Parts: sequence; structure tokens; C-alpha cells
Amino acid sequence: MNPRLLLRYALCVAVLAAVGCGRKSASQVVSGSPSPSMSPGMTPTRSPAVAPSTTPSPGAKANQSPSSDLAKLETRVRPSVIWVTVFDAKGNLLRTQSGFFISADGRLATTARAIEGAINAVAKTADGGIHNVSGILAASKALDLAVLQADVKQVTFVERNKNGNLSQGAGVVVIGSALAGNEGSAREMTIASQDPERLEITGATPASSVGSPIVNGDGEVVGVVTSAGEKTIARPSAALDSLLSRVSDETEPNWPGTAETRGTPRPTLKPRLVYAPAPAFPPRAAQPGLSGTGRFRLTFDAQGNVTNVQMIQSTGNRLFDEAATNTLRQWKSSPSQGWVVTVPVTFQTR
Repeated sequence: MNPRLLLRYALCVAVLAAVGCGRKSASQVVSGSPSPSMSPGMTPTRSPAVAPSTTPSPGAKANQSPSSDLAKLETRVRPSVIWVTVFDAKGNLLRTQSGFFISADGRLATTARAIEGAINAVAKTADGGIHNVSGILAASKALDLAVLQADVKQVTFVERNKNGNLSQGAGVVVIGSALAGNEGSAREMTIASQDPERLEITGATPASSVGSPIVNGDGEVVGVVTSAGEKTIARPSAALDSLLSRVSDETEPNWPGTAETRGTPRPTLKPRLVYAPAPAFPPRAAQPGLSGTGRFRLTFDAQGNVTNVQMIQSTGNRLFDEAATNTLRQWKSSPSQGWVVTVPVTFQTR
């Protein structure tokens, strides 16, 4: 072979080998990741590496879940917030409104409008409890506040703020009843304006918030919602304290429709039932063909409240007996000298 041709062949092989090695080296630099093709004359640019953020923005965090402090405050206050359901003399439902316990022995606050025309009421707690409301202790149409007494020995209640240290722009929380679902959730708001008998709170609240407590960061009541909607109006706790000052240890709860004029020498009228709801069928006992009949003796006091329910004959079902007893305790009669009546109760599924 011509020596000159042999030398040229060797040089070509060396160049090809060098080019192949260079490509292999470039492949190792990108760690196996293909690099984008570039047109001749283009100069590659290096983009700065951006690490993904692991901390959500404050706004996003607030939208995802309430702060731990708000959750703790809601858990603390929520058990004292109730629904007050009122009835007329015929036992018809008038309305249901929020309220809250202000003492361990069952005193509760709500609006005066909630009890207009009422002759009886029950207080419903979030855990399913239903307590008869024996009457009104004090009420003011001017303040749109009322203090009632529930027939219960021990309840969770919320303290009232005694300092009166409210100021415009102060943060407060409106907490509704758990029975209102999402509408009852705690709402962080601020005081837009305030005077001794009126608070205006920034932000809208649902209609179910009327009668709910407004609390500060310590869980103390600083106001009562009296008007909801796009503008929230409330009465400060000082107005509630003013109403409570009218209640003495001797004050007896009563309903205006059942008030009796004392000392009038008139024949005693025969007592009559003014509120007698039928016992509800227990959901856990809802089985086809299940039935039971029992008899219960009710004892009424002079104000028409049931003081004792005695089971004379069982229905044969524990759930039926409990449902009947709980409902009969809520019955109400007209004022009298006290009387006793025996009531038959029948449960039957279709």
C-alpha cells in the first residue's frame, strides 16, 4: 500500500476516535439527561436554579384551616352556645334562634325578639340535649335582650367580660351553635364602632348568628349579636349586665301568657295542657312492626311545669320509655294549685 495513503487513513481513524470520546464525555456531564439540540451559532445560557417553596403564604394558610388559637377558642366556647326553640299557647313552633348559657345553673341569654308571643321554650345543646325553659327572668325590647332560665342543674357556660375594654379595630370572634352546621363556625371579625349600648362589627354574618355570643381572645363575652347580614349589629356585654341587674335571688322565671294574678278571690280554674308535644320515635328503634304502649303519670307545679314523670306501665322497650319520659318532661299546663295526670303513650312503626 502507498505509505502516503496509509498515513492519511491512520489520521482519519484518530480523528473519529477523538470525536467519539468527546461525545461520551459530554454525556457523562449531564448525568444521562439529554441536552436540547442547538443550532449552529447559538450560545447556551444557564438559567438560575429555583428551589420550590415549602412554606405556604400566610393567606393560603388561613384559607386552608383556622389558626390553632381560633380552633381552641371555638372548642372552648361552642358547648355553651345553644338553640332556643319557642312555642305559642297551642304548641305551635314560633321560631328558633341562637342563645348561650351564662351561668352553670342554666341561665341563658338570647334576643327579646326570640321570645315574642312565646309561652314555652326548649334549649337544645349540640350534644343532643333538650332542656325545658321554665320562663323569662328579664327582658328588654329596647335592648333586644332576654335572660331565660332552663331546667338544668349543671351546664357549660361562658363568662362575661367585666373590663369593658373594647376599642375600635379590636379583634373579636362570633361563635354560633354547632346545630347551625357551617353557619355556626367561628368567624374572626373586628369592631367598627361602639358605644355603651351598641356595637357594629365589620363583616357579614348569617341569620342563624342572631343571639350568638361575641367573644374576645380570652373566650369572654363582649357582646350579643342582635342583627345579622351584610352589617352585624350587637349589644355589648355591659347592656347584658344591666339587664341581669334586674334579676334578684327571689326572681321566679315565668311566661307572660301563663302569669296568674295573685290574691284575687276567684274560683280556681281547671288546669289544662297548653304545650304537649308527642314523643318522637327513637331512630335506633325504627324497625318494621315494632310497637309499644305505656302509661306515665305527670305531676305539675303551680306554674304549670312538670316536676315529676312516673312510669306506671312500661312500653316494653327501653328506648321508647326514655323517649316518652324526656318529651313528657317538657309538657306545660296552665297555672293551677298543682295537679297530676296519667298519659298513655303508644309507639308504632308502619
